[in-house]
Order: sequence, then structure tokens, then C-alpha cells
Amino acid sequence: MKIDVQSFMQKKLIYTLIALFFISVGYKGQRHEIGVQLGMSNLVGDIGRTNYVLQKPVLDNIADYGIPFYGSILYRMNFNPYQTVRLNLGYNHIQFIDAYAKEQYRRNRKLWGTNSVVEADLIFEYNFFPVNDEQKSLVSPYIFGGVGAILASTPQLTVENDFRRDAGGTALAPTNVNDFETRTTYTSSKKLTMAIPFGIGLKYKFNYNWALFGEFMFRPTFSDSIDYSMVDDKSVKVTYNKDILAAGSNNKSLLQESPYKEIAEAKVAELLKDRQVGNINSKDWVNTVSIGLSYSFGRPPCYCE
Repeated sequence: MKIDVQSFMQKKLIYTLIALFFISVGYKGQRHEIGVQLGMSNLVGDIGRTNYVLQKPVLDNIADYGIPFYGSILYRMNFNPYQTVRLNLGYNHIQFIDAYAKEQYRRNRKLWGTNSVVEADLIFEYNFFPVNDEQKSLVSPYIFGGVGAILASTPQLTVENDFRRDAGGTALAPTNVNDFETRTTYTSSKKLTMAIPFGIGLKYKFNYNWALFGEFMFRPTFSDSIDYSMVDDKSVKVTYNKDILAAGSNNKSLLQESPYKEIAEAKVAELLKDRQVGNINSKDWVNTVSIGLSYSFGRPPCYCE
């Protein structure tokens, strides 16, 4: 039996995020925060600019490109003055446009696209100063890292293998190995994949309960198709017309028999190769620069029973 390791890992990740979140919420006697973040996200992949942060947004064609955007809501559990567990639920709109890349070969290629990415991240934060403690104000840098799941549009390929037909639409049995038709359709659908969020930030606590913070977040993903630069094997659907069945079969197309099946598979492989852009061994990154505001509530943070 063949096991889809990536799909299995993605399901395990979702269950882990849910379980850890409820464990965090149920933990007694902690200081809690809720907040929002706003900022800009960018993609580092095989299409568009390649700088990891502070990509200049393209605003001269909003109708096509939209506005690069990041927004999220968050929950923090501060379980001691220095350490925090955070859950983020966010939305990203990203641009990737070759015309604005530094590399000449990308500008000559002139590919572009946009994507909308929904994410859930479970993150551990470490503050260098006790900003979670009881004081009116304090500033602290922090680092963070965790696990995440993102849902993004990716390309799908449908390949229909059909018999050639006469003027009346009747299927004609192939007379040689290439004597059938292959039709292709490209669409997009949502696909779930894993990410590893990490980064640095600066947090300013004021008026006891409020905190203002800014951060750089980097998210290497497990996908190379967020910029539509390739079609994953799992995103390919191949069909065979069954107007003429294989000998001795009640439900198997003649085109699924040798030598037609091997020719059809070779055509699909060639389509996927021609569709690839850039390095297929490198994965896409979705990165964010943002500012946020949070409010603390719950029992005063003595961090004791």
C-alpha cells in the first residue's frame, strides 16, 4: 500500500495545532493576550522578485495585481515573563511579477501572478527582557519559531485522452500509436501545505495591559506551486474515453492498453516538463513585515499556583 507522506504530515500538523491550542487555553493561571496584526506579505519563488523582505509593492495596476497585504488575529499565552505561545490566524495577498525583478532573464520572461493565502501558525516566542511581567511599560526584542499550515491556490491539470472521430462523432479505433487526441485544461484549486514560520520582532508594552509590536516573519513552505511555476503530480487528473473498450474488458478504455497508455503518459510528462518554471528543487517562501496591537487580560501574571 502506498502512503502519501506529505498528506499524512499535513493532517498530523492540523491535529497538533488544534490540540496544542486547546491545551494552551486550558492551562491554569496564565496571562492571556488577544490582538491584531497588519502588514505586507511577499513571495520568494521562481517568478517575481527575489528579495526576502521589504519588497516594494506594485501599485500601478491594482485591478490585476491587487495590493500586497497581510492581516491576522492572534492569541498569546504568556506562561512566564520571557516565554509565550502564540496562535495566529492570518490572510495574505501576494504578488509575483517578473517585470519588477532585478534579474534580466526574469524581466525578459514577463510572467506574473497573484495568490491569496490563508494560514494558521502555532509559534513559540522568547522575549529577551521580562516584558510579560507586571509593569507599566517595557521594551523587548524577541525571536520566534513554530509550525504552520497554509491554504493557497495552485494549478491543476486535466488531461483528456480521446479517440479521433468521424464527421458524425463516432469514435475511430486508432491505427497507430499516435492516432488519438489529447486535450488539456488548466484550472486552479486550493491546496493545503505545511510551513515553518520563524523570525524576529520588537515589543513595547505600555499602560500595563497594551502592547505594540513589529516583526519580520519568514515562512519556508513545502510547496513549489504557490507561484504557479509548476504542477504537482498530485494535481494532475488523466481521463480516457471509453467509447471503445479494451479487449475482454467491460470498463477499461482501449487507450489504457499498451502501446497507447505509454504514449499518453509520455505526453503528460512532457506537458509537466514544459510547464515548469525555474528550479523545481527549491520551495516557495511567503514572508511578512507587520505591526500589531494586543491587549492582556486574565489573572495578574504572578506565574504561580
